[in-house]
Amino acid sequence: MNKVEIIASVADELYASEQALDAAIAHATTLVQSMISSRAALNISACAGADAQTKALEAIASLGVARQAMVACHEHLAKDHRRLGFGAFAGPFQDKYPEKTTGEHRLRAV
Repeated sequence: MNKVEIIASVADELYASEQALDAAIAHATTLVQSMISSRAALNISACAGADAQTKALEAIASLGVARQAMVACHEHLAKDHRRLGFGAFAGPFQDKYPEKTTGEHRLRAV
């Protein structure tokens, strides 16, 4: 493999990982919505399934933390990519993320 192929391979894995986390967050939020609507449709007390719903929400929060870590990984790879002089191969890496983040992260397709 040449440099371009190696860099593209890492980029493909990075994007796939980001998309997998986004998909997991979307599926988990759909689960919570389904739990709520099913409870309402069955006319069951809010107490029923509350612990399970809490655990699902904790999982969503953990997925959010994992996504932030993956975005930070992406930012570090982009910095290393530029620092090592692979800018000519950068394509999607160039200036995808600003050097300084405001701490505000928005869910978006990557």
